[in-house]
Amino acid sequence: MAQNTNNTNSRNIAVDVPDPDAPDPHHPDVTVPLKIEDWLSVIIMAALALITFTNVVVRYLTHSSFAWTEEISVFLLIVLTMTASSSAFVRQLHIRIEFIADGGSSLRQRRMALIANTIVLLFFVLLAFLSMRVVYDEFIWGDTSPAIGVPSWWYSMWMPLLAIAISLRVLGVLRRLLRSMP
Repeated sequence: MAQNTNNTNSRNIAVDVPDPDAPDPHHPDVTVPLKIEDWLSVIIMAALALITFTNVVVRYLTHSSFAWTEEISVFLLIVLTMTASSSAFVRQLHIRIEFIADGGSSLRQRRMALIANTIVLLFFVLLAFLSMRVVYDEFIWGDTSPAIGVPSWWYSMWMPLLAIAISLRVLGVLRRLLRSMP
């Protein structure tokens, strides 16, 4: 941010003017568009709202609810969390301590981002590996969901796939960070 000083009524007012050549961290230049995760998140959120609203209306009118709605809602909420997390990591909108992440020189900020994204990458690679084991076990043992009775791996197979997708997004962030290092 550059500072622009305007002289208004003999007072100096400092105004932050964004640098037009600086890349916008919330709209990074990515190969695979972030609209994929954005639209998936919107569709899942709409489905969650519709399922929940339908269940509330049915419960109000009949004093009983659909058993499957909680099961589907939990599954959709997990998928929503993962798809939204993917775009949040790329846009640098994830939870972080801004005093530490955004403080200091730009080199220090890049180094902190490198460390944080490396840890995130390691976490999601581990999550992908461990959740693959869960999917395998559920498939082998034939576990079924409690409300609907479908195979449990139908729900859990999305965890390793989405963890791999997040890992690929974080790899892209790391690649862009390494390119920007002096």
